[in-house]
Amino acid sequence: MNYLDILKLIPGVESPQKRLTFKEKLKWTGIILILYYAMSQIIVWGVDQEAVARFEFLEIVLGSAMGSLITLGIGPIVTASIILQLLNGSGILKWDTSTEVGRLMFMGTQKILAMLFCFFEAIAVVIFGAIPPNLALGPYVVPLLILQLAAGGILIILMDEVVSKWGFGSGVSLFIAAGISKRIIIGSISFLGEGGPAGAIPSALLSFISGRPLDAFISLLPLIFTIVVFFFVVYAQSLRVEIPLAFGQVRGFGRRWPLRFFYTSNIPVILVGALLANMQLWAKMMAERGIPLLGTFDASGNPVSGLIYWITPPRQANLSNLVISVVSGNGIPPVAFSWITYALFMIIGSVIFSIFWVETAGMSAKNVARQIQNIGLSVPGFRRDVRIIERVLKRYINALAVLGGATVGLLAAFADFTGALGTGTGILLTVMIIYNLYEELARQHLEDMHPALRRFMGR
Repeated sequence: MNYLDILKLIPGVESPQKRLTFKEKLKWTGIILILYYAMSQIIVWGVDQEAVARFEFLEIVLGSAMGSLITLGIGPIVTASIILQLLNGSGILKWDTSTEVGRLMFMGTQKILAMLFCFFEAIAVVIFGAIPPNLALGPYVVPLLILQLAAGGILIILMDEVVSKWGFGSGVSLFIAAGISKRIIIGSISFLGEGGPAGAIPSALLSFISGRPLDAFISLLPLIFTIVVFFFVVYAQSLRVEIPLAFGQVRGFGRRWPLRFFYTSNIPVILVGALLANMQLWAKMMAERGIPLLGTFDASGNPVSGLIYWITPPRQANLSNLVISVVSGNGIPPVAFSWITYALFMIIGSVIFSIFWVETAGMSAKNVARQIQNIGLSVPGFRRDVRIIERVLKRYINALAVLGGATVGLLAAFADFTGALGTGTGILLTVMIIYNLYEELARQHLEDMHPALRRFMGR
């Protein structure tokens, strides 16, 4: 039995045997989404809930809910993907992901690594105190807590596979968008909060009725920045380069091959965000154990020194708070300058992961050229040769991978700086996920939709 046979024995979700209709995909996506929200409300037995609140910053990027069954979120999946991309991109693993065998090796190994990381991360967050057990419940609370967290992580892996094969998009994207959308809605309209409504709209209305129009405007700033970031991302997502191609056997006919400016979409930001979230988690756990290798934290859980300080966005110095500080006459706080190093981290990290993703996800010039060749297209004025198509595509794809990755990293940093609801990175990811979902629906399932929904889609 070789390694490929072992990979086929891993528990997984069968692919559909026929083309799924819009209703069938919508049904499975809805079921997984409801299950995800239900799991986020199930608190694992044996956890100390008061100590869990300190790590809520991880929930944004990892699509998790600390202390619940989905505590690990997409962390194991993304961590496994990062490691495999680095190994395969550096040439240590030589799997050609453009072939079926290469894809099976890559995806199967990624699933094994993700399941192993479920146990590894569950052990780490419990032992290091991120998810502290309530030891008063008995001697077996620690292993039972670890098993619950690992089981929840494995369920997330299988749910991601269900969405990828039977639903729309991917589970990773769905879980991120679902978690952030919930935060934006709660942050906009929630009436519950300590000492008053927590939502921006109720808080602004209360301030306006009380005769404090400036406070009402300040309360609405996060919501205003959320809307601004939303429209800016939608505009940037629509930018693309179109390469003219011709049908080799039908003279005078051709088409344009679109390449989006954000060629790798939101993948680089997801990977960089997950890497940063894991670094923050490990830095905090190590600091609490007296090992401040990555940095130290204050009593509120904010980094105050070390590497983690310079690559973490200072939430207390976002644009909304800076406006308040300047209006109040306090000037710009020194902590605001760490936004520069955070932006550099996001830009450089997004470029690196964008390049790796192009090479490992079948999006390189060589793979795209082969697709164009297979459908009978060629570059006008040149003979039909896949090498010519590849040479032309390289001029665009390599540049788009770098420029698109850098831009999406800068956009994420800027969106975080605005202090928008759900964090700027969260809004960026959510908008790009929904936009990609819209494009997939319009491309694959327009004929299956109800006429009213078809009109809503603009077709």
